[in-house]
Amino acid sequence: MRARLAAVALTAAVAGSLLATPAQAAPITLSAGHVDVLDVDYAGGVVTLDLRDGTGSTPVDRNPADVILDVPAAARTTVPSGTAWSFLGTAGSTVWVLPQSQNANLLFAGWDTTGATGAPALTFRLTAVSGPGRFSVYTTGSFGTPTKLFDSGDGLPDSLAVPVGTHAHANWAFSAAGTYAVTFDVNGVAATYTFQVS
Repeated sequence: MRARLAAVALTAAVAGSLLATPAQAAPITLSAGHVDVLDVDYAGGVVTLDLRDGTGSTPVDRNPADVILDVPAAARTTVPSGTAWSFLGTAGSTVWVLPQSQNANLLFAGWDTTGATGAPALTFRLTAVSGPGRFSVYTTGSFGTPTKLFDSGDGLPDSLAVPVGTHAHANWAFSAAGTYAVTFDVNGVAATYTFQVS
């Protein structure tokens, strides 16, 4: 009887160990430095999409699901006056912006398709945004006029044709503090990026 009970206990222990899964590592938080949010590569006829972390001495490709992109209080600014800026909110209201120009205290966020040589025409699509406010990506020209590229406030999806061989940066804007889950699709390959705005 004891032998039978021991065998049952051993079988249960082995089954339990087979069913157990390792704990998932906590996401890494990136707070300042260069990051290509959409890093597109192409090999063997397949487009891949990840995040290029250039905040350290050596760039690292990361799964977007393993990263939190920090948008700290230092990113706070006010919405300029003028209808061209109304997509950011009411003039004078608070908006958080990761800027198109480099700031040592903030993420310098953009995208990179230089690794997609040989790929067909690339289309970036913003397909979903979950969060407490509006999310937009825009550029500013030499005269300070904004060009809106993506905007969750006027309906999704939004699409942007991006040439192969492009490395670009833009302004990434959030109208309220909180956590945003932002989903982009590139030629049918989707990834969700998490931004923490404070």
